[in-house]
Amino acid sequence: MKKPLILLFTSFILLFNCSVIDDLTKFDIDYRSNYSVPASTLINAPIIFDTPDITTESETTFENNNTKKNLIESIKLKRIKLTIESPENGNFNFLKEMHVFINAEGLEEIEIANIYDLENTNSNTIELNLLDKELKEFIKKDSFNLRVKTITDETISETHDILIDTKFRVDAKILGV
Repeated sequence: MKKPLILLFTSFILLFNCSVIDDLTKFDIDYRSNYSVPASTLINAPIIFDTPDITTESETTFENNNTKKNLIESIKLKRIKLTIESPENGNFNFLKEMHVFINAEGLEEIEIANIYDLENTNSNTIELNLLDKELKEFIKKDSFNLRVKTITDETISETHDILIDTKFRVDAKILGV
């Protein structure tokens, strides 16, 4: 009777320790960028914006987390939040839908987030729906940029400056573990 109990207890301890070790190999990377939506009278037509290149500094970030590029197992988008920085009273009521794509030199662009049928909430922030895409090759590059495609359902009378705040979840082998 004691052997099965000891075996069960030992298995539980090993399983728990593997889970703890696995959590130690995960960390987040935050990137910010911005773009501007100019005043427009167009509605229901796609408008496309590119963000400036976002420098990843991935090698330094990986080193700071005790890993290297070749030890990265996975990188996925954990959150993407947009905030209107100006005008001060701006909101996202003008948006009908939005799509965000990521691209980097030598890689095919892919859609990473979107939102459809936005309600008029008078909010100056929105979080987009994430598409479960593997992004490690993009983040391992020296830089990437985001392309934003919007469709509006209202006109806007002044330029809206928008901050894109992204958080990527990295799963890596720490010191080769």
